[in-house]
Amino acid sequence: MPVRQQGLTESAERAARLARLYQHRTQVAQKRFKDRVEQAGLAWPVDASSARLPTWEFWNDWARYVVDSSQRSVLFLDTLRQRGNNYLEHEKAGRPPLLHFECEMVLDARGFTRPVNYALVRIVPPKGVTVDPKKRPYVIIDPRAGHGPGIGGFKDDSQVGVALRAGHPVYFVIFFPDPQPGQTLPDVCTAEQIFVRKVRELHPDSLKPAIVGNCQGGWAAMMLASSDPDDTGPIVINGAPMSYWGGAFNEGETENPMRYSGGLLGGSWLSSLSADLGNGVFDGAHLVSNFANLNPANALWDKYYNLYAKIDTEPPRFLEFERWWGGFYLMNREEIDWIVQNLFVGNKLWSGTMGSNGKSFDLREIRSPIVLFASMGDNITPPEQAFNWVADVYGSTDEIKARGQVIIGLLHKNIGHLGIFVSGKVATKEHAQIVEVLESIEALPPGLYGMHIEEIGDGNGKVRYEVSFVEKQLEEIAAQFNRFERKDEEPFEAVAEMSEFNQKAYELFAQPLVQAMSNETTAEIGRRLNPMRLEQSIPSDRNPWFAWVAPMAEVVRGARQAAPEGSPFKQAERVASTWISASLDYYRDIRDAASEALFFQTFGILFPALHPGMRKRDAKASQETISPRDQPVVQEALAAIGQGGYAEALARAACLLARRGEPLPLARVELKSQLAREYADLLPPLSAEAWHAIRGRQELICRYEPERALQTLAGLLKSAEDRERFVDLLDRLLADPRVSVIRATPAQEATYERIREVLPSAVTRQPLLAAARKRTRTQSSTSAAKPKTKTTKTVKAASPARAAAKTTRGARK
Repeated sequence: MPVRQQGLTESAERAARLARLYQHRTQVAQKRFKDRVEQAGLAWPVDASSARLPTWEFWNDWARYVVDSSQRSVLFLDTLRQRGNNYLEHEKAGRPPLLHFECEMVLDARGFTRPVNYALVRIVPPKGVTVDPKKRPYVIIDPRAGHGPGIGGFKDDSQVGVALRAGHPVYFVIFFPDPQPGQTLPDVCTAEQIFVRKVRELHPDSLKPAIVGNCQGGWAAMMLASSDPDDTGPIVINGAPMSYWGGAFNEGETENPMRYSGGLLGGSWLSSLSADLGNGVFDGAHLVSNFANLNPANALWDKYYNLYAKIDTEPPRFLEFERWWGGFYLMNREEIDWIVQNLFVGNKLWSGTMGSNGKSFDLREIRSPIVLFASMGDNITPPEQAFNWVADVYGSTDEIKARGQVIIGLLHKNIGHLGIFVSGKVATKEHAQIVEVLESIEALPPGLYGMHIEEIGDGNGKVRYEVSFVEKQLEEIAAQFNRFERKDEEPFEAVAEMSEFNQKAYELFAQPLVQAMSNETTAEIGRRLNPMRLEQSIPSDRNPWFAWVAPMAEVVRGARQAAPEGSPFKQAERVASTWISASLDYYRDIRDAASEALFFQTFGILFPALHPGMRKRDAKASQETISPRDQPVVQEALAAIGQGGYAEALARAACLLARRGEPLPLARVELKSQLAREYADLLPPLSAEAWHAIRGRQELICRYEPERALQTLAGLLKSAEDRERFVDLLDRLLADPRVSVIRATPAQEATYERIREVLPSAVTRQPLLAAARKRTRTQSSTSAAKPKTKTTKTVKAASPARAAAKTTRGARK
């Protein structure tokens, strides 16, 4: 009884908090509406004393506006007619991928042992673009979320375009409109594994392929990488929902209404019903409709008014996007059920879901670096959904390091969900810099980083970008994105339980009847009558009511008379459009606020009050909190402080000499990668994954026991040859002019001297630190006096280092 009373008390407190939040949401919605109306000029006071009879100029402006608006109306209808024709032609052609680039078929998975409707194509470089087959290939996976493939290569300034211009071979994973009978998501994952292995066969001399996943293609890429970590290179996931229960639930934060739809619709049973009505096939137009409903102002008015207002220039861009937007693809019942039950509602990806051959998708198995790109303006995949999985999977920054993982986060301030993939500005800035980063990403030490892109102008209108990395603590990032401490995710546990119950009830009582009543004819009729398809197909040449539009549009184009932009009637038109758009936005804000309140009222208050024994998502938090040093991964690393060899010694020295608390420029990362290649004869022959694992463990040792790490360093170098190689590498690196120009901090200098002191053979060698510092000061003063001689001196200074390297290698041979 006391437990139930406590639950009721907590429910009352939550109800009061929820009421305040709902009131705040409505006030924000009203303010947004008022501000837009005032900015449009509707709130300006009207001075009745200044009213005059219409003049000749007034009637002249009116006549010109009537002609202009009539002509724009005809051209607007003609553009819609062209969209309908494009849609019907695309349907007739079998809805091929809408890539901007030519492509060649490499593998068609419809012929695999477990056939799926996927294929791997090679992007043919356009004229004037040359790719190097030895450079890291890219494999881009587009989302299968209702539309067809192509968003990653939608235009020249796209993910495909920037990778091609950087000289990389590019491959694209496409899919066909109709699924293969019985195909499942694990089958798709298996096919994508075969695709990646084929790319590796085609490029045996290159680094492992980079996998780029867009939106739902992001979690597909993560599943692929976790199930086949040996063949995948760096992973880039853009706007990908990985932690589906995450979102904003704070005053002043952006609402994310899609996260509540699963609970408000009763869970996963509705998607199963839709697939059963489709005779076992789920119509992707339903997913597209959900996206459109998120922003009714744009779907119902803004995009059409923008076309109408800019009818002389806007049609090509409008038709290009609508060609992709109107390409609706299908899924099997098994696929949509797996996605909704395991991901959208169940949120099981981060905890491991069953894959092919009974194997779980454990994201901790991924050994390649991961780049996460999200946007604060994305209401479909908010940053919480893009980043929270890291805290769920790893738990702490130390565990990330212990596993040798590199995770980089890149956050855009305001771009929307589709803008992440189709915006030319995002492609030339963020995606282009990601390509630059992937050139040398393996040189980054294990850890969690924030990627910063600084835009620098040269004064002549040209812009260049400088990239740097700032190391972050996972605990701080999780707190920054989840100011409510993720307690707002607890109700989703109730949703998962309710969904499971409703799903079983549907399968037991309703599904047999629905399947018995469905057939291919009724399914096809339902698809053709879908409002998303009717919107595309009705205004076309097939419709006799549009027979007059094409010839009339030709006449209008020949006699076009556009009214000036300063016309008072055009201004009034824009004001009216703003009023309509603001009203639809106000409706959306009130609807979303009411949905949020209803969701938490139902699953955050009533359900827990009636089920006080329900499990909590934050069960781990209820346990006794352990200190960072007592974490198992830290204790394991410290227990092995005296174990290892030459590789561990190098990694420990690198950790001890690392610069702390300052951004790491991309240029320095690239230099590290270049030095690793040039001094490969003095480095242990390890893969990037093995080196990251060693470096991560040594970093924990140096963090928690820096003095013991120094004292036990010599014990890792068990042979005189290892000690000689170790000191030789340090001295040659320090003598390299590219390294010496980077001024060492006092802490680095002191640590370097300590390292030499603890090595028995180091006392017999000539210390180079003082000479290096003197050369650095000489180069700096010379550069200040004669800037043009800096490059020449640097090149000449590099020759002795290379000569020393050749001499050492010759002596060793």
